[in-house]
Amino acid sequence: MDGGTKVVCVTGASGFIASWLVKLLLQRGYTVRATVRDPNDPNKTEHLLSLDGAKERLHLFKADLLEEGSFDAVVDGCVGVFHTASPAQISAIDPQAEIVGPAVKGTLNVLKSCAKFPTVKRVVLTSSIASVMGTGTPLTSDVVLDETWYSDQLFFEKHKQWYPLSKTLAEEAAWKFAEGNGIDLVSMNPGMVIGPLFQPTLNLSVKFLLNFISGVQTPVVNYAFVDVRDVASAHIKAFEVPSASGRYCLVGQVADGPDTLQILRQLYPTLCLPEFGNPSDSKYQVSKEKVKGLGITFLPLETSLRDTVESLKEKGILKI
Repeated sequence: MDGGTKVVCVTGASGFIASWLVKLLLQRGYTVRATVRDPNDPNKTEHLLSLDGAKERLHLFKADLLEEGSFDAVVDGCVGVFHTASPAQISAIDPQAEIVGPAVKGTLNVLKSCAKFPTVKRVVLTSSIASVMGTGTPLTSDVVLDETWYSDQLFFEKHKQWYPLSKTLAEEAAWKFAEGNGIDLVSMNPGMVIGPLFQPTLNLSVKFLLNFISGVQTPVVNYAFVDVRDVASAHIKAFEVPSASGRYCLVGQVADGPDTLQILRQLYPTLCLPEFGNPSDSKYQVSKEKVKGLGITFLPLETSLRDTVESLKEKGILKI
């Protein structure tokens, strides 16, 4: 099935995942209502307005996550809503006010708007693997994470990990509200999202990779990598496949710092990369069983890393 004349909404449309989502939805023939904080900021909108099909089927709306009712006009008449907008920052002076509160409140405001309009058949929420893996259980090589795992907010509070906490509490609030208000909700839980970016600004996860390549950041743990194109496709499948339900872990491959550098060295022998020990043997796994049901097969990590680096070169952000 393709989009045909279906109208859908994408919140936070200028973001990394959301930009790809808008691109793929337009390709599939959907009419997309995209919300951005400031429609007059070319950094947020130009890359969207230049997409194929944007002229005919992309409509930009200004909407504020923290303002109840500000999504009503956008959602009215939509058959599907993709809620990707969330504060993407790691540290804050007041984490509750700047990160956690807005993530939860914003999600509830979008869902409250969805509950008002029976045209909305399904809501797809962009959550995170962070709301799956923060249980306090050591992630050793015999561990396989799947959709039945739920993070413990006390674990993140204790370690002052505000972004993972915000994603955990926002997803929890979403499930509670959806169940209480008859909303068909599906949650996407991607890992560290990399891949080519076509928004002009650097997003959190690609910036992390850039810092890592340039040696600013020392990676000491394993990363659950996933390609942004797979994440966007999975969102669309989660809307289109009638049997899709619950949560979906989206992770292509778990790799540590040395693994990642090894791949980059092979791809870019001239790139001056930092040295970080040997690959570790204790890598947890993330089950791909459930997401297979959506027909998603993940791109290899080599492809994602190469396309991320090429994209950063093209934008002049990374000089090789």
